[in-house]
Amino acid sequence: MSNDSRVVRTPHQLGALMRAFRKQAGYSQAALAERLGVSRQAITALEREPEAATFERLMKVWAVLGLEVSLQRATPTAQPPEMEW
Repeated sequence: MSNDSRVVRTPHQLGALMRAFRKQAGYSQAALAERLGVSRQAITALEREPEAATFERLMKVWAVLGLEVSLQRATPTAQPPEMEW
């Protein structure tokens, strides 16, 4: 995969992006689940609600997909997402 970076500001965006990268890497949900030693339903849940996963689990998935996380300051024009704490 090339240097393909994306900005993620919401959990919904993260789930959709992980699904897209999974498909781009040629994995079905079942194949990715097998590689990670989890059920296909766990992958479905992860893509549907990534905010419910631990950061450690997300990092394991990203490693299999050949992804890495990079944090940077938001651009001044970017609107912060509505988030509950």
